[in-house]
Amino acid sequence: MILEGRTLAAKIRETLPQRAEAVRQKLGRPIKLCAIGSTDDYGAYLYLKKETEAAQKTGVQTEIFEVNNQTPANDFLALVEKLSADSSVDAILIPRPLPAHLAATNFADRLAPQKDIDGMSNINMGNLFLCKTWDEVLALPGFASSTAMAVVRLLLFHGVKLEGMEAAVIGRSITVGRPLAHLLTCQNATVKICHTKTDLPRALKDADLVCSAAGTPGLLCAQWLKPGAYVADISTNWNEHTNRLCGDASPEELDAHGVSYSPVPGGVGPVTLAVLLENIILSGERKL
Repeated sequence: MILEGRTLAAKIRETLPQRAEAVRQKLGRPIKLCAIGSTDDYGAYLYLKKETEAAQKTGVQTEIFEVNNQTPANDFLALVEKLSADSSVDAILIPRPLPAHLAATNFADRLAPQKDIDGMSNINMGNLFLCKTWDEVLALPGFASSTAMAVVRLLLFHGVKLEGMEAAVIGRSITVGRPLAHLLTCQNATVKICHTKTDLPRALKDADLVCSAAGTPGLLCAQWLKPGAYVADISTNWNEHTNRLCGDASPEELDAHGVSYSPVPGGVGPVTLAVLLENIILSGERKL
């Protein structure tokens, strides 16, 4: 089975323009998203532009503030605090990667959790890890990682029963790996977190579900997995040999081995964008 994401993404996005318009009428202004993006990473910055353009089509006002490796850390922190305090700003997005000296600051402490639509703030992260059940996740006053939420929602959309599953998450980043592992435990899966020091063939041989966010083409070998397993391929990599986007696993190998998987592109990616857009709308709706 191919766990395609475009159908679910379209379903999530279908009512967002109407919801944005309803907020505009009640607030007397459109929902406003402010993004802080690094121009040092060309690919990430282009994707940020794509996200803001998608938000604009939904009826959201957007503004991008550019930073780079020359931006003083104090200026960056002051901007985060200013946007967090500005009542006319409803949503804030600060995509990684950031320049190292900015990433090393305590900006996550200064990011208003009610505006933090990608679950980066320490308060939102802490609230997520206090959740034990999925109902508690859905009742969070802030937000969780859009990518992590997209993975779980995609699996549920395709009827994958997570309760009781042996799951493995490859990658322990605070943006995807760790939040996703916790969300899966809230769905009553038993989760193993894998990283660069993990013996992957040994760790994955009994896994019912593997979620790979390593960002390394060809890292995940189908032969390590048992037939009937599921793979959520989260990474979006550029294959220099084929000049095409790809994930961490070969879809042809997964197919041949009897493993269901999310494709790259067209799997987790479009759902992540849809969840992010939905969070922007929620940030405005929660002000009503």
